[in-house]
Amino acid sequence: QVQLVESGGGLVQAGGSLRLSCVASGIAVSADFMGMGWYRQGAGKPRELVARFTSRLSTNYGDSVKGRFTISRDNAKNTMYLQMNSLKPEDTAIYYCTTGRGHWGQGTQVTVSS
Repeated sequence: QVQLVESGGGLVQAGGSLRLSCVASGIAVSADFMGMGWYRQGAGKPRELVARFTSRLSTNYGDSVKGRFTISRDNAKNTMYLQMNSLKPEDTAIYYCTTGRGHWGQGTQVTVSS
């Protein structure tokens, strides 16, 4: 059974940083298939791509986070990360990790104050 557990969200001022973690069980974060990554959903908005792996070594990012956010993974800990820098109020959302194969975590709230 696949389980994803996110953590690391919170309240931060604009310009600050947070690192989100996603601990996986039942699936390896090192798996070489497209789509494992992070999405977010702001209030009243559709869920949108933040960052994902497109292969073992390649990634792609949503346009609004390019240059500020970095996705990574630690295979030994079976954990995926999202380093978020230069945060903006518009980054406020619930952040979800996904395997790219229909499995989602419960989400972690990120709130950026101006």
